[in-house]
Amino acid sequence: MTTFSVRPEATRDAVIAVLADKVKSIAIALGEVTVCVAASDYLAAAKLLRDSTGCQFEQLIDLCGVDYLEYKNGDYQGPRFCVVVHMLSVSLNQRLRLKVFAADDAMPVVASVSKLWTTANWFEREAFDLLGIVFEGHEDLRRILTDYGFIGHPFRKDFPTEGHVEMRYDAEQARVVYQPVTIEAREITPRVIREDNYGGLQ
Repeated sequence: MTTFSVRPEATRDAVIAVLADKVKSIAIALGEVTVCVAASDYLAAAKLLRDSTGCQFEQLIDLCGVDYLEYKNGDYQGPRFCVVVHMLSVSLNQRLRLKVFAADDAMPVVASVSKLWTTANWFEREAFDLLGIVFEGHEDLRRILTDYGFIGHPFRKDFPTEGHVEMRYDAEQARVVYQPVTIEAREITPRVIREDNYGGLQ
């Protein structure tokens, strides 16, 4: 089998031809094409990119959520939550980055692409667990990394780094108990080494 690579410009043109008015923005950076679509067009665009001649992105390599709350030091104006999908066309030896912003910051919802690419299943569960992005149509959308009964989403920038509760074993009750956090948040300062030849350093 002969492997060949399509130039990014050709991929960009093919994506524009296939998606037409679904394209909100498209750019080439570092030899890869990034296309952004609206949340309402996301599922249809993903299916077109997988099935259409000239695109043929058969594999979903990665899917992740992004929180833009503090992007550009807080100067960013726009939707807060974004889903980024990295796709690979084995046939054309080309990659594509597909971005979609959730329309509602308070309740970020986008369509699930897990029926198009089964690899999206766990990636979508991870983005749901850590950022609270809901993937509509996902057949088993539940937490994947946090503990049972966990409240909140750890990667949102409003979550305390020390958490809300802590757990310990209580000998009197002979079981694990949960209680409010007793540790205090502190700023970690690096240790200053003043000794000569510390750890064998010259």
